[in-house]
Amino acid sequence: MKSLLSNIKIVVPDKIFIKDPETSDLGKRIIEHSIELIDEIGFDNFTFKKLGIKIKSNESSIYRYFESKHKLLLYLSSWYWAWIEYQLVFETHNISDTVNRLEKAIEVVTRPVVEDSNYTHVNEIVLHRIIVNENSKSFLTKEVDLENKDGYFIVYKRIIGRLNDMILAVNTDYAYSLSLASTITEGSLHQHFLNDHFKSLTNCNDQKTPTSFFKRLAIDAITKKL
Repeated sequence: MKSLLSNIKIVVPDKIFIKDPETSDLGKRIIEHSIELIDEIGFDNFTFKKLGIKIKSNESSIYRYFESKHKLLLYLSSWYWAWIEYQLVFETHNISDTVNRLEKAIEVVTRPVVEDSNYTHVNEIVLHRIIVNENSKSFLTKEVDLENKDGYFIVYKRIIGRLNDMILAVNTDYAYSLSLASTITEGSLHQHFLNDHFKSLTNCNDQKTPTSFFKRLAIDAITKKL
């Protein structure tokens, strides 16, 4: 899978950025160091001025790539979900058993992240931490409907769609497939957040992972006799 992924460009909806940061060394430095800085100080305290100081470049140079820090967060979120989607496709495409395929898909979406050496300007472990802590800020805005219409969340929605199809492949009569798919995807982030910050509010830990929880939840829900 690694050899295949090394030849794949992560595709982010082009309306999110002004200039594709993948096309220049400065753009890649913006992505690399924005991930580091957001992880260090949080998205609320993050500014392009602070990023400019970190990368030793004018603040105005960052605005040539992104019109706002919100668009930058949308880019990081979309990049992350596109990266997850490629893993999801490659790791499930040759699994014929529908239950095993769904369990593998849940594993890909919910498991802890390891760094991928194919993308040297993106630390996926740190990016995952940002997604756990900050992802909801990319869509909990007044502009969400317009941004959704413009396709900003298309990658995230594709992941939900793929999970939905795999759920229905196990049980075509299951009436809540989309609700379950979105609960798995978004709920796993929440369980990782609780495990990091509110351990008294979750049963998840190093032994009982979000992956094992959502596998059990999904399979029990889909196969339960009503």
